Formats: sequence, C-alpha cells, structure tokens
Amino acid sequence: MSVTALSLFSRAGGMPFFERLVAAFYDGVAGDDVLGPLYPDFPDFEPAKHRLTLFLAQYWGGPHTYMEERGHPRLRMRHFPFHVGPLERDRWLTHMAAAVELTCAEVDDGEAIAGELMAYFVPAAEHLRNDTGLPITSAGYGKD
Repeated sequence: MSVTALSLFSRAGGMPFFERLVAAFYDGVAGDDVLGPLYPDFPDFEPAKHRLTLFLAQYWGGPHTYMEERGHPRLRMRHFPFHVGPLERDRWLTHMAAAVELTCAEVDDGEAIAGELMAYFVPAAEHLRNDTGLPITSAGYGKD
C-alpha cells in the first residue's frame, strides 16, 4: 500500500487559506504605485483576486475552477501586455512574501508551507519578466 502525500492545498486549510493569502497580497498591491496601475481594473482588484485565488488553489492541488473558467493558465501570455521588469518582479515578490509570512503564521506547519510557496513564487516571478528585448518579450509589443 502506498502513502499519498497531502497536497499543499489540503495541508494549508483549503480555499480559505488561499483567499486570505491573496487578500493580504492585494492589500500590499493596492498601495503600490508601480504595481497597482498595471492591473486592468485598477483600483478595483476584485477580478484579479478572484483569478489569482483560483489559480493558486488549483496549482497547489485544489479544485480546477480556474481551468474551467479561464482555460490553461498561459501565465507568460496573460502577462505579456504589461511591462514586467526587475522592479515589477521585485515589488510583486515583496508583497507576496509579506502575504505568505502573514498567512502561513496562522496555519500548522506554516514554515514548511511558506517555504514551498516561495520556492514556486520566486522563479515564477522571474519567468514572467518580459523586458529583455528578445522576440518573446513585450519590449517591442504594440510598436508597428
């Protein structure tokens, strides 16, 4: 008989954990003069909160509601219209790290969960950079 590890989604407490995480993240973004205006619905972050909550819940082993509502995540493509350089990446990570710290302090095994989350968020944030000028970046997007 094999033992199946519980998903991070389950270990963290399910959807309520991801709702708190995303709410804490957007509390930081709302006051950020670099990131806030990048959001299409700024200053209303509710649509973005909904999407990020569903994406993270699905990614970490929760329901596939994100996929049902939006299809494949295609993160780079979805972020392509917005300039994401080192400044934007670092500001995003600052707010997400603060949200992870705050939210994980409230759950059992929070330190391990925080480590797993940040091990994903750091490279994911770098992956979304699109300022390098390569043909697959947005450096020349919309200029023709």
